[in-house]
Amino acid sequence: MKKLSFDQFTKRIYIRSTPEKLYWCWATEEGITSWFLRAATFSRNGERLQPDKPVSKGDSYTWMWHNWDGEEKGQILEANGSDFIVISFAGNCKVTVSLKKADEAVLLSLTQSDIPTDDDNKLKVHYGCSNGWTFWLANLKAYLEYGIRLNETEFDLRNEELAGYEFVNM
Repeated sequence: MKKLSFDQFTKRIYIRSTPEKLYWCWATEEGITSWFLRAATFSRNGERLQPDKPVSKGDSYTWMWHNWDGEEKGQILEANGSDFIVISFAGNCKVTVSLKKADEAVLLSLTQSDIPTDDDNKLKVHYGCSNGWTFWLANLKAYLEYGIRLNETEFDLRNEELAGYEFVNM
């Protein structure tokens, strides 16, 4: 058994979809804003990619969430065009998403690694991102299997200091 630690975590979920559809959900502006983000921009060599164009290694991104005024900026570290993508995230962390066909579903595995292990990062990155990805992967499943999104877009939670830690559908 792998040992649990604060420098990384893995979340897995079976989703009844195709690897192609799931990859589109992660690797295109059109896809990632359909279930996850308020807005996203993917760029290659300083030029914005078309919303339906998949990312490649070396591309950059800017992500904006519902209910949060900040932005997440990072790089596409790996992207094979079908079932594997790695991005920089939350500073110097890496998020790896891999897809594996499993009978009538796809097993999506997400690992966030290279998390600093000081107390601040244990709370904000390990705890915060681990909880966040758990919700967002369930949201992706609900979206693809049932056509609904569970994230909060109706109520403005930006003025609630602990919203990101207390609301389960942030």
